[in-house]
Amino acid sequence: MSKICQITGKSAMVGNNVSHSKRRTKRTFDINLFTKKFYWVEQDAWISLKISANGLRVINKLGLNAAIKRAAEKGYL
Repeated sequence: MSKICQITGKSAMVGNNVSHSKRRTKRTFDINLFTKKFYWVEQDAWISLKISANGLRVINKLGLNAAIKRAAEKGYL
C-alpha cells in the first residue's frame, strides 16, 4: 500500500536535495505515517488504519465515525 493517510489524504511530496555547491537532486518528503488500530463502536469491530499524525488529531477532534464518513465522502478510503 502506498504512503497515503486514509483519513486526510496526505501523501509524500517531491522536492530537491540541495548540496553546498547548490547541486540539486530529487528527493521525497515523506509524511509522518503509522499504522494504528481503532475500535469502531458503531460496527462493533477493530479496524486498522494507515494514518498520519494530523489524521490522528482529526479523529480525536471529530470522533472515529465522523472522520471515516468524511474520508469516504472525499474518496480517501
